[in-house]
Amino acid sequence: MISVLIDNLKKMLTIPNYQILNKIYESANSLIYSGFIKRDHKPLILKILKQDYPTPEELTHCRQEYDIIRSLANLDGVINAYGLEKHQNRLVMCLEDFGGESLDILTQKREFRVEELLTLAISITDKLGQIHQNNIIHKDINPTNILFNPTTGVLKIIDFGIATRLSRQNPTPKNPNVLEGTLPYLSPEQTGRMNRVLDYRTDFYSLGITFYELFTHRLPFESPYAMELIHCHLAKQPVPPSQLQASSKNSAIPQAISDIIIKLLSKTAEERYQSAYGLKADLQECKARLARSQLEPFTLAQQDISDRFQIPQKLYGRKRDIETLLVAFERVANPPPSPLY
Repeated sequence: MISVLIDNLKKMLTIPNYQILNKIYESANSLIYSGFIKRDHKPLILKILKQDYPTPEELTHCRQEYDIIRSLANLDGVINAYGLEKHQNRLVMCLEDFGGESLDILTQKREFRVEELLTLAISITDKLGQIHQNNIIHKDINPTNILFNPTTGVLKIIDFGIATRLSRQNPTPKNPNVLEGTLPYLSPEQTGRMNRVLDYRTDFYSLGITFYELFTHRLPFESPYAMELIHCHLAKQPVPPSQLQASSKNSAIPQAISDIIIKLLSKTAEERYQSAYGLKADLQECKARLARSQLEPFTLAQQDISDRFQIPQKLYGRKRDIETLLVAFERVANPPPSPLY
């Protein structure tokens, strides 16, 4: 069996016209390698479908991802795609290598000050806003999918594997083990367990989880059980970051930043930010006040005006009924221990 694995590995590492250097990342469906074009030694990233015989659905998703990235080629915040080639039975996507590392890795290597994190948050928000303006919902915003080059200051968003054209989708309930997206960063409506459609504001919830982790070095909800995480996204309120000690350098998260993150983590999309512009304005205000050592809480979302017509999906006049349902959900999800006799 070991010899078979070695043979398969050698096969994957040999692609005409490209020299593969090393594996960077492995997901459930794909392998990511760094390498270069043999012709001109141009560095690049190769994203290869993992299975020797991908399903038609996997091939379709790969082509859709390539098409979406190519449609965003004019944006400086999205990684470029050079080409999509067939290798044996699989597809290989050739992507730009600008020397960036994921925020997930960078935050483990070094400590970022609050000012630096605000600068990153502003840049991420700006890039995500550009994606939304081009009518794309990313649906998998998390630190692994955000690359940053500290030397050049370039930041780009990657992995559009489950991204879709902007539309109002009504997700159906699914097995928690096959949900689209990364479970710890999934919005409540993306779990398929709310009678709500998906729109671009689902990315703001995932962005809120990302900011929470960047500033506090922990996730708002942690559990080894998928159903418990889903329950947290649906019904649990996170501990405000201002009540947590972030790190040795950042002894406390300023209340204003904490308020922004909590607003992003609202369970209903109507209570989150309605535009990247409004979120970016508040983050810039935080940065300006921090530079003056006057970062006190302020009224959020004063410039948060959506450029899209949205029909509210929030239920009105049903507060008591909703509370009853949530209590029942909590009771079923976390039953009390059985009495011992």
